[in-house]
Amino acid sequence: MIFRISPNLSSLLIGCMLVLAISFATPSRAETEQDHTEIVGPNACGECHKKTVAVWQKSHHFSTFKELPRRKEAIEIAKKMGLKRIKAGSLCLDCHFTTAEASGGKRKAIAGVSCESCHGPAKGYVKRHGEFSGKKKESETEAEALQRWADSDAAGMIRPGDMYALAKNCYDCHTVPQEKLVNTGGHTAGSKFELVSWSQGEVRHNVWYNGGKGNAEASAEHKRVMFVVGLAVELETSIRAVGNATVKADYAVAMAKRAGRAKARFRKIADVLPIPEIGQINLAANSVKLKLNNKDKLSKAAAKIAAAANAISDNYDGSTFGAVDGMIPPASKYKGMADQ
Repeated sequence: MIFRISPNLSSLLIGCMLVLAISFATPSRAETEQDHTEIVGPNACGECHKKTVAVWQKSHHFSTFKELPRRKEAIEIAKKMGLKRIKAGSLCLDCHFTTAEASGGKRKAIAGVSCESCHGPAKGYVKRHGEFSGKKKESETEAEALQRWADSDAAGMIRPGDMYALAKNCYDCHTVPQEKLVNTGGHTAGSKFELVSWSQGEVRHNVWYNGGKGNAEASAEHKRVMFVVGLAVELETSIRAVGNATVKADYAVAMAKRAGRAKARFRKIADVLPIPEIGQINLAANSVKLKLNNKDKLSKAAAKIAAAANAISDNYDGSTFGAVDGMIPPASKYKGMADQ
């Protein structure tokens, strides 16, 4: 529930930005978790985004809050992991729920996968991003709006134009980040996730800028960037997962296969879209072996892929990416029906 048609992005890549991106590549959920003390919950977002919340309430992201704890398969996995309740362990909370601070500093599940699961904990930005600089929307100057968005970004808001960060939030859960959860708990090693087909289905909520009068697909240009960045993030995430694996078992094998498939698909993209960042991703992916006890090299390769993917997200608007159109899943492949 995160995508809309994005504004045009700059088409010029500055070399030093790529170096910085390597240094500050987004860590996976295997390495960090959202600050639940900064979560405000979907009701706070829904004060303004009523139509968006209505779309969300028809999705599996919403229904998981009540349905997941009742599923036999989920209960069995929790038992194997030593959890009495699914909503009591971070292994489940991190990806299946939105959690906020409860008494005693504990975490409490307050919703399923919701606004802040994708757009970041909102306590620091929720008021600022929606206040129109203290004016009516029509009275806010362009400069004031730009400053408001800059302040919101600085406070942790992940907006639709930041394709890389949004894709990371998707893949860090749809590519299961915990080895033990798979090897011991019997959890699947991830979904057959692809960013365009999953984002343009039931979770699509492109309703804000038309006042809820429609829920159009992302533009062809935006879907091109989404497709390329999404596949790059899948490659990055699965390579990191192989590096984090400690034993040759279900998790390591599944992640190595996933990384191998992503590498093969990316080579096809490189054949038709020869931009520098694609070449950097291919070079990084093919310069390292997918094997155990190789975490340092795999992590460095993943960081280079992350940097290049970030650069694509920041510096291309998709207008020159038409060569990948035949690879992008059609509407018939979308995951679920979008609310209209």
